[in-house]
Parts: sequence; structure tokens; C-alpha cells
Amino acid sequence: MNRFAKFFLFVVLVPALVLTSCKKSDDNTQTGNFETLKTYMVAQGLDLPALLDKWAIDAKLTTDGGIVDPTDHSIPGYYVFDLRSATDFAAGHIKGAINVALKDVVTAAQGKTDKPILLVCYTGQNAAVACAALRLSGFKDAKILKFGMAAWNEAFQGPWMNAKGNIAVGNSNWVFDAAPAPIAYNKPAWTSTATDGKAILDQKISEVLAAGLQTVNPADVLANPANYTIINYWPEADYTTFGHFAGAFDIPKFSIEGDEIKYINPDKDVIIYCYTGMTSAFVTTYLNVLGYKTKGVKFGANALVYDALKDASKTVYKGPAGYSYVTGN
Repeated sequence: MNRFAKFFLFVVLVPALVLTSCKKSDDNTQTGNFETLKTYMVAQGLDLPALLDKWAIDAKLTTDGGIVDPTDHSIPGYYVFDLRSATDFAAGHIKGAINVALKDVVTAAQGKTDKPILLVCYTGQNAAVACAALRLSGFKDAKILKFGMAAWNEAFQGPWMNAKGNIAVGNSNWVFDAAPAPIAYNKPAWTSTATDGKAILDQKISEVLAAGLQTVNPADVLANPANYTIINYWPEADYTTFGHFAGAFDIPKFSIEGDEIKYINPDKDVIIYCYTGMTSAFVTTYLNVLGYKTKGVKFGANALVYDALKDASKTVYKGPAGYSYVTGN
């Protein structure tokens, strides 16, 4: 074979071998997905029912079995993360609290393992997002202050005082019939360049924190419930006793191990509501980490049928405790 022929074969065959090698490498590229993340979370004890265990706490004095020091109204047994804006934090906050942005809450928690973290915001709903993120990140004793700073002092009660109400009473879109049978769906079909369960979880938590609290206004849902896929996160008895959005499903528990999440449509925005908006904020954060597209109803049923819930001794906003606070940074 002359030198020209050898050269010709070299020019033709080498690129072909390179392309074949690249194609083989591309075909073998591994990706993580929903099942990768689910398997890891189940193995690590990160199912939703476990994470919702003792996750919210009232602003009670230590003399009444609570967490607030009666002398200076500090909370010495916790690292207190205040998630409100820097301006509002400076205007008044719990003594000893640290101002932390929601998106930075996992980073801020690093190294703080000698006592639990208590998350505080305006109403308890942003704090629930942060609590879900921290508990998924290994801070399993993180908690929220129920109803946020609105439960602390009259100066901060505005958001809850303006939100609680009975706008659903007498509305034709608020009904008392039995729940429709839930519909089973496929799991979310996403992939990740990460293949390790922990790495995928960390990435998803970061994305959800950056997106922030995801909510809809209760009045908007009440006006057109048919425009939404709605899930009531209550026991069945409360679903029919206190009423619900027309067409809402009743699913009082979500579990990845028990597979109740199959009743969530991964291809649509799904609205989930509870009594106060706090639990739904935690639940939707958890589900969005898994790749669902869920939002909570702001202030939950406290904005819809407050009086009925209060009369039945359900969880409702009852006003501030009247504790002192400090100003500045």
C-alpha cells in the first residue's frame, strides 16, 4: 500500500473512530431522576409525615411550658432566624434573633448544631418554607414560630389581622359535599446531571428556596375554583364539616413511601390548602423539591371560614402575646 493510500485511510478512519467513541460516551451518560431522589429520601427517613412531626411551636413562656424567657422575652434555647426584610428586622425583632434571607437559610444554619433553629417571619408561612428546607437538609429539629411575628407583639399583627375572615361563607363555590375520588398520575419526569441522591436533593432545595413561597390568593380561588386543581389537606370529617372549594380533592396525607403523591398531577399547577397556610407552605415546599408544581392558599381556611374554625377550636390566629422586642441590627 503506497503512502497516499495509507494517508487516505488515516484521514477517513480516525474521525470515524472519534465520533463513534463520543457517541458511545454520550449514550452512557448517567442522569438522576425522581426515583433516584425518592429512593434516597426514603432511605434517609425524609418522608413528609416524619418531617411534619413537632415542626411548629407556640410563643409561650417557659413558665407555661414554652420557649420564651419571661424576664427579657428572648428565646435562649434556640437560634432564632428572622426571615423578614432587613428594614422590618431593624424596626423590631426578638432579642438575639439573626436576620437571614430565605434563600440563604441552609447556608446560615451550617455549624449551628448545639441547639435547634427557630424560624420566624411575618405570618409563619415563609418560615414553613425554610423549615421544610432545613429539615430536608438534616436539621430535623428546626421549628417555626406559629403565626410569626404577628403572634409576638401588636406592632406586627397587621398581616394576620387583615387576612383572617369569612369570605367563603355563603359563597356558592364553597360547598359541603363528599370528596371526589382521587386520580392517580405518573411521577414527575425530570432529570438531573447529578446522580447522587444527596447532590440532587441539595440542588432541588436550593432551587425551591430561590423561588420562595408559592401561593395564590384565597379570593381568586374562591371566585373560580374550576380554574385550579385543588387539594384539601384536612381530615375527611373537616372537609365536609367546614366546607371546601367546589371540586377540591381531599388528601389528608402525602407520603413518598406510601405513594399518596401519585394523586398529584405533575404536569399542572396544583393548589394545596390547610387551616392557616403554614402547613400547606411546608407541604408544597416538600413537593416542589420532588419536582411537582404546587402552591398554597395564603392564610388557608383562616381567610375563608375563620369563625367556624375558631368555634370548633381548630388552629386559628388569636392575636399577639404582647412580648417585648428590640430594634436595630
